Amino acid sequence: MSTSIPLEEAPILEQLITIRNRLSALKKDRSSYAKSDDILSLYKQTEQQLECLAKCRDGDLWNKARRNRVNDVLDDVMSLLSLFFMSIGRNREYPAVYAQLVTVERYLDQLSQMGIYTDRVLVEIEERLDDIDSIINKERTGNYSVYILELLQKKYKRSKEALDSLLATIREVSPELKPLQEELVELRRQLAMVAQRPTGFKASDIYPFQDKLRKIDNLLKTDLFPNDGSVPKGQALIVGLLEQLYEETHDLIASTDSISDSLKPIADRLKEIKGQLERLALTHRWTLRETDLYTFQLQLQEIEKLRHNGKFRDPKAQNNDVPDGQALINFLLRGCYRLITKMLSENVPVSEAIMPIYNQLSTVRRCLLEVTKYGRPDSARDLYPYQLKLASIDNMRKNGIFYDEDGNIPEGQAMCVALLNECYDMLHDLIATVDEGA
Repeated sequence: MSTSIPLEEAPILEQLITIRNRLSALKKDRSSYAKSDDILSLYKQTEQQLECLAKCRDGDLWNKARRNRVNDVLDDVMSLLSLFFMSIGRNREYPAVYAQLVTVERYLDQLSQMGIYTDRVLVEIEERLDDIDSIINKERTGNYSVYILELLQKKYKRSKEALDSLLATIREVSPELKPLQEELVELRRQLAMVAQRPTGFKASDIYPFQDKLRKIDNLLKTDLFPNDGSVPKGQALIVGLLEQLYEETHDLIASTDSISDSLKPIADRLKEIKGQLERLALTHRWTLRETDLYTFQLQLQEIEKLRHNGKFRDPKAQNNDVPDGQALINFLLRGCYRLITKMLSENVPVSEAIMPIYNQLSTVRRCLLEVTKYGRPDSARDLYPYQLKLASIDNMRKNGIFYDEDGNIPEGQAMCVALLNECYDMLHDLIATVDEGA
C-alpha cells in the first residue's frame, strides 16, 4: 500500500475523514436513535467522494496497487454506513451488506488458516452468502453508486471462492474416512472450548486430547489406510487435521507454563473482546446497536495486522522463532469472528426506534407459543396479562403506524404489525379453547 497521497486525492481524504467523524459522533450518541435522513445524507456525500476518486483514478478505484490512506478511511466509512443501514432497518439494501461481507471474509480466512471446520459451519456461511448475493442482484437497479456495487461484488467473489475451496476439501473425503474427519473436528471444537475458558486452563486439561489423537493416529496406521498402496480420497486432509491438532495441543500445553511475553497482551485483549461479545450475544436483541460491532471489528483488524506469514511474532526477537501461544490466539480470534458473524446474521430489518416494540412482541409470541404447547389455560383470567400487553402496544400506534419520537415513520412497520396480528390470532385461539372447555 502506498504511504503517499496524490495531491488530487487530498481533498477527497479530508472529506472522507469528516464523514467518518460525523458517523463516529452518531455512533457514540446513545441519547437518541440514528435518523434515516442523516444516514442517507452521509451516504450520498460518500457517493460524491467516490465519484471524485473515480475521476482521479480513471475509474479504477479498487486496484490494490493504487491503494493508500484514502482506501483505509473509505473502509471505515463504508463499515460504519453499513452498520447504520442495518440499525435503521434497511437490511435488504446493498450498503447494509458491506460489514457482513467483511466479517464473513475474515471468518473464512480464520477457518482456512486453522484448517478445521464442519459441513454445518460452512453451509451456514453458504446460506448467508446466497442471501447477500440476492440482495446485491436485486439492488442493481437501485439508486446506488456503481462503484460501491463493484466493491461489494469483488468482496462477495473473494468470499465465495474461499468458501468453495473449503467446501471442496470437505466434500472430497471418502465415506470410510468421513466419521474420522467428524471425530477430529469434534475434538477440535472441544479443544477450542477448553482454550477459551475465561478462567484459563491447565496442561492436564489438554493431555486427554493428546491421548485421543494418539489412538486415532494408531488407527490410521493399522486399520484405515489400504495395504495395496491406494490412497483413499481425503487422506491428505485427515493427516493434515491430525498433525494440526497435535501442533495445537503442544502449543496450548506450552502456553500453560508461560505464554510468550510478546503474545500475552494480545491474548489478554482477545479474551476481553470475546467476553464482551459473548455478553452481547446473550442480550443483543435488547441492547445491541449494530454500530457497536464496528469497534470490535476495528480492534480485531488491528490485532490481525500483527500477523506475519500466518504467525504472530515477537518484533524484538533477534531470530525468527515462533513464540508459544499461536493456537490460543487463533482460537480466540476465530471465536470473536464467529460471534460477530452470528449477531450480524440474526439482525432483523427493523429500525432501532421501534426495535423495543418488536422485541416485546417477540417475547409475547414466545410466551403464547409455550401456553399453546402445554394445552389450554385453566381460565380466561390466565390470558389477561397477554391481552393487556398487546393492548398497550397497539395503543402506541397512530392510524395504524408506529412513529418514532420525532414523528417519523421508521423502517420495520410491516414486521411489527404482522407480529402483533399473529399474537392477537394466537390469543383469540386460546380464548376459544377456554370457552369450549367451559
